[in-house]
Amino acid sequence: MEKIKKKLFVEISNKYGLPIYIYDEDKIVQQFEKLKKAFADIENLKINYAIKALSNISILKIIKKIGGDVDAVSIEEVKIALHAGFKPNQIFFTPSGVDLVEIESALNYGVQINIDNYRALKKISDKFQDISVGIRINPNIYAGGNSKISVGHSESKFGITVEEISKIKNIVKNKKIEINGIHMHTGSDIDDINMYLKACDVLFNAAEKFEKIKFLDFGSGFKVKYSENDFETDIEELGKNLSYKFNKFILNKNSKIRFHIEPGKFIVSEAGVFLTKVNYVNPKKNINFLHVNSGLNHFIRPMFYGSKHSIINITSSIKEKENYSVVGYVCETDTFAENISLNKTSEGDILCFKNAGAYCFSMSSNYNSRLKPAEVLISKGKIKLIRKREKFDDLLKNQL
Repeated sequence: MEKIKKKLFVEISNKYGLPIYIYDEDKIVQQFEKLKKAFADIENLKINYAIKALSNISILKIIKKIGGDVDAVSIEEVKIALHAGFKPNQIFFTPSGVDLVEIESALNYGVQINIDNYRALKKISDKFQDISVGIRINPNIYAGGNSKISVGHSESKFGITVEEISKIKNIVKNKKIEINGIHMHTGSDIDDINMYLKACDVLFNAAEKFEKIKFLDFGSGFKVKYSENDFETDIEELGKNLSYKFNKFILNKNSKIRFHIEPGKFIVSEAGVFLTKVNYVNPKKNINFLHVNSGLNHFIRPMFYGSKHSIINITSSIKEKENYSVVGYVCETDTFAENISLNKTSEGDILCFKNAGAYCFSMSSNYNSRLKPAEVLISKGKIKLIRKREKFDDLLKNQL
């Protein structure tokens, strides 16, 4: 990491305290443009940012400014998107097993809804008429960087199976309801583009079963690098191959169907870092522990998914390296990294966790009655606080 960025991070930590999340607007724009370029051969392309990756209003406003739409998975995310300035037709609501009340609320807001199970669609068709919805299908493909983020296989809770499509068609035939889109999401952290291409064929086959399809939503799951030698999705090659297959499909149908992708991690993961302070250097028989002033309450991915984020010491000037295990302050085994090489570290040093833009703050909690950290955006070289650090009163304000 270049010296100028380290200096800026230290400046931010001195001003707003630690731990803290920092996001780079330029990197968000860069990743968005990279996707547009990769899929440039598709005329009717929509990039729907997955709000769940990072839902801060300031981030959503950046997405809106650069031409993105959004994908929401809860009615609260729908409301956040509306608050950020998105119009209803720019919001795609793809929940999983939610109460009919949420779906009815989304219909009232006028957003596009994708239904992910047959029973929900049946209930909707019994209650509403003359509505158009999309359906989320399950491609029956096991792919992803972790079992928790592989969501397109036969035993996953997500999506309508291919075998259930005939029942969906019966609903369309017997009720006044229209299927206007097919949605699919195979998993996350997929680096094998052949898995995507295989899933694409399932998506096209499902679309052939309905007459009034206006969009096909491919989902995302594009893998980013978590370390220098890590694998990543070859987005240029994937874009070229998917564009060819999709353009051939719509040519055969003589149709102007839109093609959607819904990246979250790909857009914001590398744009974010997480800074935390070393409370103690605690050498034991075989392990040097670094105890930091954070825990799984702020940064759960290594414990939940086994993800391995690059960590560097941004304040140590000692070139000598030592191996450390970085651990948190929560009363659980909240290990961020095991036996990693860092510049020799002292108490009070600042550690920087990379790839902290996606599914990090958005998965944070108040476990152990800990407070959530602040969030800062670097925009055009300027530092902007976009979420205040919580105070103790925030823990109590909804308690009676």
